[in-house]
Amino acid sequence: MNANASGYRFGSQSVSGQGTAEANTAEAADASTIFANPAGLTRLNGTQITGGITAVVPHSTYQDQGSKRFTGTPAGGTATQDDYAPSAVAAPSLYASHKLNDQWAVGLGVFVPYGAKLDYDNNWSGRYALTSIDLKSVTFNPTVAFKLNEQHSFGFGIDAEYMKAELGQGVDVPGSILALSNPALAARRAALLGAMVQAGANPATLAANLAGAKDAHATMTGKDWGVGFNLGYMFNLTQDTRFGISYRSSIHHKLKGDAVWDFSGVTSDAAVNKVLQATSRKTNSPALVELRTPETIGVNMFTQVDDKLALMGDITLSRHSRLENLNIQFVGTGEGDEVIRQHWKNTVRASLGMNYKLSDSFLLRAGVAIDESPVPDASMRHPALPDSDRKQFSLGANWKLSTNSSIDLAYSFLKFDSASTAYKNECTPLNPAGTCTGNGETTIGTYKTRMHLLGAAYNYKF
Repeated sequence: MNANASGYRFGSQSVSGQGTAEANTAEAADASTIFANPAGLTRLNGTQITGGITAVVPHSTYQDQGSKRFTGTPAGGTATQDDYAPSAVAAPSLYASHKLNDQWAVGLGVFVPYGAKLDYDNNWSGRYALTSIDLKSVTFNPTVAFKLNEQHSFGFGIDAEYMKAELGQGVDVPGSILALSNPALAARRAALLGAMVQAGANPATLAANLAGAKDAHATMTGKDWGVGFNLGYMFNLTQDTRFGISYRSSIHHKLKGDAVWDFSGVTSDAAVNKVLQATSRKTNSPALVELRTPETIGVNMFTQVDDKLALMGDITLSRHSRLENLNIQFVGTGEGDEVIRQHWKNTVRASLGMNYKLSDSFLLRAGVAIDESPVPDASMRHPALPDSDRKQFSLGANWKLSTNSSIDLAYSFLKFDSASTAYKNECTPLNPAGTCTGNGETTIGTYKTRMHLLGAAYNYKF
């Protein structure tokens, strides 16, 4: 399941940040400032290490409201889904910083920027759009920061990002057979039946096999390394109040892998299955998807009101319009792309947080955030990302175990708006060869999601 940030972005790369609903970008509480605002490295003394893990515990349901095949007939299948999201997933993070002198600091961050994991039933009503998606990523972020004077600090990092994805979907063989019953396509149907008999199909069971035909299934994979960068600036208005700007660039990925089509279970006659696969033009091949991740820019502030209370806030804009249609290319086949339409919009995320120092050993955190979804409307809400606007409420704490070590804990609750989908695939199996690949399905229903995040981190200073 995608976590608390909009789109595919995993929204908690810092447990201390999670405790404030990611409002503490200008705080530089620990080495995770490498992700939030690398200019904050100049505020950290000595050598510091922060290792954390965030567990995502989602609960999502889907209720179908009339999904259809490209023929206009009901898609059938299971109408309700309540276990397609995993019971829990976890993402680790690791940061290290080192202050070289009064002006220079360096660091390295390793974190999960994007993620999604959904596993629908193979016979659910939206299976022709998707049966599963598993998106994994990791970023290595070496960073350097420079303190010009007591007011101005700057940070720069390189992002080396690895991404791996796997997508599964049904292939609407029953719908294609149904479409060929149209009298206008009688010649195509006769040619198909003749090819099956010539391939060795049993004529006596041919009609029954076609009438009881089941879905085929497709699996598409891809992986790639991409490179980008991030920047940070921090301005100290006073000793207790500072402002920051942080930017993370877009990264271009070419996910290369394979497309595998499985027609072995369509009927009980292997000859029939072979001909159905050949006429559908679904052949195993290399696969390629090109995409650009969205760049983000955030403005943030932090002020230490008194010895106990600190207030903070962050506004982040994400250019999700970078991520337009996903065109899955079947390299070397001559077949047209499979297109997942998105046309996402740019989004804004706003958060407010606070720290309260109970004692020299205990610091409490809290924060709230509102986060827009990049999905513009129901017609663009694909089952791979049934995203919607959400609200986040977070609590956190820092417990100092000793002068050099501490533990961070955080809990967040996210409530997503109900999300309707009316996603239509514009390509059908009857499109001319070479134009496009698709099932032509329309997925119609409503998603409801809520989510818990649990984070824990250990910090050590040398």
